Amino acid sequence: MKKFVFILYSAIFLLQSGCSNKGVFELFEGGSLDFGDPGKFVIVNYWAKWCAPCREEIPELNELQQDFLNEVFVVGVNYDQPNEDILMKEKELLKVGFPTLKYDPRSYFGLPPVSVLPETLIIDHDGTLLHRLIGPQTKSSIESLIIGE
Repeated sequence: MKKFVFILYSAIFLLQSGCSNKGVFELFEGGSLDFGDPGKFVIVNYWAKWCAPCREEIPELNELQQDFLNEVFVVGVNYDQPNEDILMKEKELLKVGFPTLKYDPRSYFGLPPVSVLPETLIIDHDGTLLHRLIGPQTKSSIESLIIGE
């Protein structure tokens, strides 16, 4: 029984090592993102190199990030979770202009694992999950959801 409890606590510790209870997640490019108090809208996009709709929406997300730099922070999560070298090569190949999280923040928001790509989460400036969008998005589709908030 003691061995089971030790293994259980060890597993929990390892799972939580990528983020804190306060919702702070590291970025591959350096720095971190605090979902508990981001101060602006956060768009979390789940993508993969092999996903055609993901590749189509990347320029839209790049443009959204550039046009709303002070109001919106776009960040990605690579579905395949490759090592850092492969991830950076894929980002360069696909011209991903936004940073990528090292760990998936879904558990922080109480969401199940991704089952369809692409998927996009919209989090408000207070850290509240507003929308979970399945399928490809455009700059204008996301813009219309955050303008009224």
